[in-house]
Amino acid sequence: MIPTDWIWGLVGGLLIGGAAGLYLLVNGRIMGASGILGGLVDGTGRDSMVERLAFLFGVLAVPPLLVPLYRSVDTHITSNPLVIVAAGLLVGIGTRLANGCTSGHGVCGISRLAPRGLAATAFYLLGGAVTVYLFRHILGVI
Repeated sequence: MIPTDWIWGLVGGLLIGGAAGLYLLVNGRIMGASGILGGLVDGTGRDSMVERLAFLFGVLAVPPLLVPLYRSVDTHITSNPLVIVAAGLLVGIGTRLANGCTSGHGVCGISRLAPRGLAATAFYLLGGAVTVYLFRHILGVI
């Protein structure tokens, strides 16, 4: 049987890209998940709270709706809760330091050929590679 994982990656990429384009057309703003969530947390997004909550609702509601399409999903996530918490904290800190996340810089920034998006994405990839090497090969945690 031919592996079909690439098809799901393609479908996911098309959905994220389409959603980013639609968000930009409808709202006139970049679809950066960390900025959308951050605006709710720190209160700077009060003027657009309804659209931010709708976006977060969609992010949380759609995956369970897709469960019937999957027989099983193996995420290869670690069972170590400390590693999961540390990863979440590092991602959160990184998005604040970079003034955005992979959806804002990577999807929307690269598609607009924004220098800041290109640079941020290059550093995300480099940081991810260094982190995986450190945690997997040196520390042996993942």
